[in-house]
Amino acid sequence: MAGQMDQRFSGFTPATLEFLQHLAANNNKAWFEAHRTEYEQHLLTPMKALVSELASPLLAIDPELVTTPGRAISRIHRDTRFSRDKSPYKTTTWITFKRPLKEWQDAPCFFFELALESYRFGMGFYSAAKGTMDRLRERIERRPAEFQKAIDFYAGQEIFVLEGERYKRPLRPDLPDSLQEWHGRKNLYLVCNRQPDAALFTRRLVDDLRQGFILLAPFYDFLWRVKQAANRETLRKS
Repeated sequence: MAGQMDQRFSGFTPATLEFLQHLAANNNKAWFEAHRTEYEQHLLTPMKALVSELASPLLAIDPELVTTPGRAISRIHRDTRFSRDKSPYKTTTWITFKRPLKEWQDAPCFFFELALESYRFGMGFYSAAKGTMDRLRERIERRPAEFQKAIDFYAGQEIFVLEGERYKRPLRPDLPDSLQEWHGRKNLYLVCNRQPDAALFTRRLVDDLRQGFILLAPFYDFLWRVKQAANRETLRKS
């Protein structure tokens, strides 16, 4: 804990975005190794500090979340084995606060992502399995009051928007409009999308993320109940 408290996040800097810009233009090992110090100073170090400062409020939401910087921060190296793009380095970096599961993509998690021209943060599924989304739809249909309670915060805020691929046609046309945008999705997450602004370069970013994640906590808990129901259903069928 003492090591975490020593890392105080003071904001990213214009040099952070400059590094990402230069990396995009020079995405090769020789250039990166020549500028590794810049990567560590302007990108990796503030990302580690941000993780450390968010650890306590996130563990208060879910004590099982992984909040170790080395495990929460994305690797700079890309996995090019199955990709046509053989660029060796990522030009977008992110933090994922998730439980230590092998199939974490199918479980709700909190995230922060930084790119050259934007940043975003929020909570939801990275890539939910169809079975998980089926259980979510079933919960919406069978327990609308419980679902509505979990998303009561949504209508009264202007921070997050609902995103995730939608089916072309409603799966249950009889549902009210207030539920349709949630029910008819193949994947689902709530996200705040921003262009680089003053908050990104100051400690205000810590406050924005902390307050945003706390706001999303009731829906995070609800999604975990859905995920656990999907797990039980899978076990019954196996």
